[in-house]
Amino acid sequence: MTEVRYSVPAISCDHCVNAITGEVRQVPGVAEVAVDVTAKVVTVRGEDLYDPALRAAIDQAGYDIQD
Repeated sequence: MTEVRYSVPAISCDHCVNAITGEVRQVPGVAEVAVDVTAKVVTVRGEDLYDPALRAAIDQAGYDIQD
């Protein structure tokens, strides 16, 4: 299983968690999504994860990734 992490500075509440989780779970290959409000990090685990699709899902939820 592969794990990727994204820094998302705008994460601040449960709404953020639900929005991001809902979008990222729809990406093929995603097995788990964890959103840490305190660290402002999204961790995704799964098989054959496609970075552009994960980034697009977080963007679709309304959040920007800090590179």
